[in-house]
Amino acid sequence: MTENIIMVPKAEKIEKKLEIHNDVRIDNYYWLNDKENPKVIDYLNEENAYYDAKTAHTKQFQEDLFQEMKSRIKEDDESVPYKKNNYYYITRFEIGSQYPIYARKKGSLEAKEEILFDVNKLAEGYNYFKLSGLSVSPDNNLVTFGTDIVSRRIYTLQFKNLTTGEIYPEKIENTTGSASWASDNKTVFYTQKNPTTLRSEKIFRHVLGTDPSKDIEVFFEKDEAFSTYVYRTKSEKYLIIGSSSTVSTEYRILEADNATGEFRVFQPRERDLEYSIAHYNNHFYILTNKDKAINFKLMKTLDESTLKDNWIDVIPHRDDVLLEDISIFKDFLVVEERTNGLNKIRIMYWDNSEDYYLPFDEETYSAGVYFNPEFDTNVIRYGYNSMTTPSSVIDFNVDTKRKEIKKEQQVLGGKFNKENYKSERLWATAIDGTLIPISIVYHKNTEINANTPLLLYGYGSYGITIDAGFSTTRLSLLDRGFIFAIAHVRGSEYLGRKWYDNGKLLNKKNTFTDFIDCAKFLIKKNYTSKDHLYASGGSAGGLLMGAIINMNPELFHGILASVPFVDIVTTMLDDSLPLTTGEYDEWGNPNEKEYYDYMKSYSPYDNVSKQSYPNMLITTGLNDSQVQYFEPAKWIAKLREQKIGENILLMHTDMETGHGGASGRFDSLKEIVRDYSFILDLNGYTKI
Repeated sequence: MTENIIMVPKAEKIEKKLEIHNDVRIDNYYWLNDKENPKVIDYLNEENAYYDAKTAHTKQFQEDLFQEMKSRIKEDDESVPYKKNNYYYITRFEIGSQYPIYARKKGSLEAKEEILFDVNKLAEGYNYFKLSGLSVSPDNNLVTFGTDIVSRRIYTLQFKNLTTGEIYPEKIENTTGSASWASDNKTVFYTQKNPTTLRSEKIFRHVLGTDPSKDIEVFFEKDEAFSTYVYRTKSEKYLIIGSSSTVSTEYRILEADNATGEFRVFQPRERDLEYSIAHYNNHFYILTNKDKAINFKLMKTLDESTLKDNWIDVIPHRDDVLLEDISIFKDFLVVEERTNGLNKIRIMYWDNSEDYYLPFDEETYSAGVYFNPEFDTNVIRYGYNSMTTPSSVIDFNVDTKRKEIKKEQQVLGGKFNKENYKSERLWATAIDGTLIPISIVYHKNTEINANTPLLLYGYGSYGITIDAGFSTTRLSLLDRGFIFAIAHVRGSEYLGRKWYDNGKLLNKKNTFTDFIDCAKFLIKKNYTSKDHLYASGGSAGGLLMGAIINMNPELFHGILASVPFVDIVTTMLDDSLPLTTGEYDEWGNPNEKEYYDYMKSYSPYDNVSKQSYPNMLITTGLNDSQVQYFEPAKWIAKLREQKIGENILLMHTDMETGHGGASGRFDSLKEIVRDYSFILDLNGYTKI
C-alpha cells in the first residue's frame, strides 16, 4: 500500500493571530483545541485511520510481539506483604486479569484473606478505570478510595466498611483520590481540585455519614503557583497540610486527635526556601535547602518551636551529595542520597553507635527505600534493580546486617538470563565541556558498530531523575540486537540540584543540546549511526523530542514522542489550562518578554520549518489532563505542512484515555508494542 492510495490527513488552516510583547505569531491550527467541535474529532479519527493503514503490515507482528512480552509476565503475581497496624496488606493479580486485587490478613500471613477490592469487578463496563488512594482508618474498619473513569486524574472519593463490605452512599467529587484519617475513625481530610485548571487547591474536612456538600473547608491555597495536599505523619501524631511550588514549600500541622482544631503554620513560605517534614519523638526532622544548601541538608526542631530560626543541623550540606529523602524508625534513621548519579542508602542509629551505607556493586543501577509503615522494627525494606538485574524487594536487618530477598521479579518464558546482557555507563562531552552520563544496556552477543540500532531515551525536566532500571518489555529490543540508552541530561537531578538548575528556565536549552551531544557521541564512538539511531521521550520528554528534531533532524532515523508538550508558549500563556501557573518557575512566565523570547526560540511547535524530519510516531490521549491532546494534534498538522521528503509521520490518539495511557496491565502493554513495533519496523524487523 502506498502513500498515493492512502489519503494523508490534512487539517484545515484557519488563521489565528496571537500577539504579545509586540510580537505576532500565526497559529493556523489553533482551532483544534476544541474537542466539542465535531471537525476536531473527525481529524483525530482521520489520523488514527491513517496510522492503522500505514501500520497494517505490522499488525500480526504487533500481536506476536504482544504475546512475547506477555509471556514474560507472571500473571498470577503478588506483592510482598507489608504490615501495618496488625494487618498484612497484599496486592495480587490473577491469571488473565487486567487489574489488581487488594487484600489483607489479620495478625499472620496464615490468616484468612480478606479482599478489600477486586478492581476487575469494579472496572467492568468501563473503558478506563483507576482505583487510587486506599487509606485504612486507625481502627482498621473503614477504608477510603478514589476512582477515575475518564483518565483526567479527577477522582470520586468514597468509603467502604471493611466489616460489612458496604460501600457508603456518600460520594465526594473532584478530588485527588486520597484522604487522611483523624484519630476518631470518622473524620477525614481530603484535597479538592479546581474544576477548570485541575490545580489541587482546597483541603476539606468530612465526617462520615454527613452530606459532602456541607464539608468544612479548612484551607484554600490562593496562590496559583502552589498546589496543596494532606497526609498523616508516620508517627501518627500529626495531620499535615502541605503547599508546594517549584521553588517554595509551606506546611500546616494539627494533632490528629484534635480533628476540629485549627491547623497552624510550621514555617511561613519564603521564595526559594524548600523544606519537607517528618515527625519523631517530639521533634520534626526537616529536609531543606535553608542557608543556600542547594543539595539539601537535614535539620530538626522541637514540636513547639517550628520556625526556621530554631532548626539545627543533623546532616550538614555537602557539595557532592544530593540528600533525596529520609525514613524514620524508632532506633535509627534511613537516609537516601545520590552521589555521582548513583543511589546510596545510609543507616544512622539515633544513639550514634553506627553509621554505614548498604553495598551496591553494579556500575549503574537503581535503589530506593520501599514503603516502611512500621515504626518499631529493626528491618528496612528497599528495592533494587539495574538494566540487567530484575527488580528485587529486599528486607535488611540493620542489626545483623543480613539481607533477605523477599521477592525477585520473575521473567518467564525460559529465555532470560541476566548474564546474557551487559550494562555500562558512558560520559559524553557537551558543547560547553560538561560531561553528560549515559546508561546503556545490550545483549552480550550484539555486535556494536555503525549498523547497530540504538534507542536513546531522555526526559530532563522538573528535577525528575530517570534511573537505570530493568524492563521485561525492553528485552524485545535487546534480543533483536538493539542497544537501549538513557541520556541523563541536565534538567534532572542525576548529578545533584545544580544539574536541575542548569536545565530549566533560561538554561533549558542545555537539556536539548545535551541530548544531541549524547547522540553525536554514540555515533562518533561507533555504537550506532544516524541511519540506526532512534530517540524516545514523553510529556516533557516529548518537548525534548520536538526540540531536537528542529535542531538536528539528520541525527535520527526515527522518533517516538508520547503525550508531547510541544506548544509551550501558547500553553504557558493560558492560565486556564492545568499546570500552567504552577510551572512558571520551571519554564518561565512568557508574560515577561525575556522568557517569552527564550521559550519561543526553542518551542517545538513554533519552530517547525521546511526541512526533512525523521520518521515519527506521535501518541496522545483525548482526555489528557497534563498535556492537552491538541498540542500533538496541532504539531503533526504543522509538521505535515512543512516536512520535506518521504519519511513517515504518524499520530495515534487514544480516544478513551489520558496522560498515563491505558489502565489495564495488558492494555498498557499494547501501547509499548505499538511504539516498539514502529521502530523495529523502521529497522527491518517485522517478524518474531
